[in-house]
Amino acid sequence: MKNFSFWLLAFGSWLLLSCVDTDEQSDTPTGNFEALWQIIDEHYCFFDYKQHEYGLDWNAVYNKYKVRVSDHMTSDQLFEVLTDMLAELRDGHVNLSSSMDYGRYWAWHEAYPQNFSDTLERRYLGTDYKIAAGMKYRVFDDNIGYIRYESFLQSIGEGNLDDCLTYLALCRGLIIDIRNNGGGDLTTAEKLAGRFVQEKTLVSYMQHKTGKGHNDFSSLEARYLEPSSNIRWHKPVCVLTNRSVFSAANDFAVMMHTLPNVKLVGDHTGGGSGMPMSNSLPNGWSVRYSACPMYDSKKQQTEFGIDPDVKVALTDEATAQGIDLIIEAARKVLSE
Repeated sequence: MKNFSFWLLAFGSWLLLSCVDTDEQSDTPTGNFEALWQIIDEHYCFFDYKQHEYGLDWNAVYNKYKVRVSDHMTSDQLFEVLTDMLAELRDGHVNLSSSMDYGRYWAWHEAYPQNFSDTLERRYLGTDYKIAAGMKYRVFDDNIGYIRYESFLQSIGEGNLDDCLTYLALCRGLIIDIRNNGGGDLTTAEKLAGRFVQEKTLVSYMQHKTGKGHNDFSSLEARYLEPSSNIRWHKPVCVLTNRSVFSAANDFAVMMHTLPNVKLVGDHTGGGSGMPMSNSLPNGWSVRYSACPMYDSKKQQTEFGIDPDVKVALTDEATAQGIDLIIEAARKVLSE
């Protein structure tokens, strides 16, 4: 895993050095529109996949939004047009940033049931749970361990994981709840996943752009998880997911899904499998976009998320009774 993390860092450095060389554009609404369309056209990584999934045609998008741009429009108006254009990509990793606003596409989770409740989280965690860096954890009364990891932006150390897994060692099974985890540091997700793999395991594939054409990609690079040299978990595991599991958290779900003792329970994940890259427009606005596609161990796309093994949804009735049906389904799986 350390070798893979080093490769990612080196590759990330290469990406940072590979600045997008757009044609010289003026700092006008028209110039900024042309620059943004060109950046995405030459470096976005999911054109073919999204054309197949919902008919995305980037040239048609250009024609659709070009007529909305005028050099007499205000910055607010331009920002709205450019954000609308980027939303055609249906990608949560695509953002437009300015000092006045942050353009985003969040329909990947806003258009679906939440399948998570803060009230239920407080009920199941109680008040005597333990905290180790980004993890909250406890033992349920049926001797099933529970780890709540809200964001991989909160890093963990090897000592944190050792102490947590030692505390939970006598449990007959383990629930890892990553619902609403919008991602963060991929190396943190790998570090956690490495505690559940017992041998070097193929977990996914990755590509990177090699040219400006929509189909200019490197060959698929296999990604492996190496078992941690520290304490590892050998018993059954359920990973809880919902539509707000995105980016590095989606990748964690993909990695864990390859392991024989792991079940995903809950809802379809939100996706976000493209590693992002950023560039700037002539007016200084920053655009972020997916540049490197990642696939599961069977070379299937995970950009729009993956299905759970056990699909469960929260209901208003159960929630009113203080019952998290997704947690309870996982407890049932681990008890069988």
